[in-house]
Order: sequence, then C-alpha cells, then structure tokens
Amino acid sequence: MVNVKKIIVTGSSSGIGNSITKELIKKKIKVIGISRNNNKSLIKSKYFQSEEIDLSQLKNIPMSIEKILDENQDIDGLISCAGVGYFGNLENFSVDQILSSINTNLLSHVILTKYLVPFFKKKNKGKLIYIGSESALDGGKKGSLYSAAKFGLRGFSQSIRAEVASRNITVTLINPGMVKTNFFNNLDFQPGLSKKNSIIVYDITKIVISILQMDTNTSVDEVVMNPIIKSVIKK
Repeated sequence: MVNVKKIIVTGSSSGIGNSITKELIKKKIKVIGISRNNNKSLIKSKYFQSEEIDLSQLKNIPMSIEKILDENQDIDGLISCAGVGYFGNLENFSVDQILSSINTNLLSHVILTKYLVPFFKKKNKGKLIYIGSESALDGGKKGSLYSAAKFGLRGFSQSIRAEVASRNITVTLINPGMVKTNFFNNLDFQPGLSKKNSIIVYDITKIVISILQMDTNTSVDEVVMNPIIKSVIKK
C-alpha cells in the first residue's frame, strides 16, 4: 500500500510526470500537479488539482509553493519531474536558453525543496523524489547544459539527503536513460527504433510507486535505468 495521501508532481502535463500522476490517481492518491500549461494535462479527477507555474521563472516559485503548502497541510511528498532538453554546441545557445535550462532542470528543484524541507521537518516525515538522467553520470557530446544541471541535481540530492535523514525524510534520485516521450519532439535525435533502445515510461512510474510503498525506515538513494541496448538516431 502506498504510504502517501497527497503529493506534488511537477511536470505533470506530459511525459514521465504525466504517467506518474495518472497512476497515483488510479490509486486514489491526491495529486497537486504543477506544469507550465495546465490545459495540456487533460486530467479530470477529484484526486487531481492543477497548478499552472512556469518553473523556469524562478521568481514565481516562492509565492506559489507557499500558497500550495498553506492550503494543503497534508502533503506527504514531492515528485519533481519538470525538465527541458537543450542539446548542441555551447556557443550556439543564447544566454536566455542557458538560463532556462539551468533554471528548469536544476534550480527549480532546489527552490521547491527549500520550502518543502521545513514543511516536512514539522511533520517529521516526507518523501522527495527527483527525476534525474543518465546525463548525471556521464557528460556527453553536445549535452553540456543538460549534464551540468543533472550533475548538479545529483550532488544536491546527495547533500540534502544527509541533511534530512534524521527527520524521517527520504530522498531518491532516479536516473533514466532515454525514454520514448515527447521530450524528443523538438530535438534532432531520438532513441533507436527498436523497443530495446528506449525505456518504457511506465517502468519509471512503477519504480516511483514502489518507493512510495516502502517502509518509512527504508531509503532508496539512487536508481539508474537504461534500455537494454543504447542507440541514438538522427531524425
């Protein structure tokens, strides 16, 4: 049985976040879904509350998350899935693209956590789950922005885990390899066409659910997932 009643999911309108959100709702767990465009989620359920927040705009986060926490004292966890993908040679990115990438893929997670940690400390329990990437383990060609953020998220999760463990707050980082989602819609590459070249998004969802089902004294620190055969093709 899942040990949470209400949870925040960022990036809930698409991809991994959307899959996790739908599975939690099936289990009658209330989800506060944060996304840039809440009209995209198309989720209609009494267990779903949509919040439209652009996490790349960091100045919007404090007031929004404080309001959510003030109105929802029974929140048990955060599943932080929001992310964007910019890939290419560093010199070809604008400063705005660099800021958007780092803000969304790293700093938004950090700022949300800043507000959730004292909230969970008061409850003496909580679950923080971050969706990282294989790019947090190995920097690849044309992946400088994405790897910088995901390496940072990995270091952040390790440090914050050490800070909050004594307060019954668990911190998990999930690092998937390539997943066949709309993440690749605006990129010039994608996973290979074989089913063996990409992770099924529901497999990530199952990992998240299993973590939520674990005893509060068990911490899953980090999970690495990859397709059985790695292959990238140009579009």
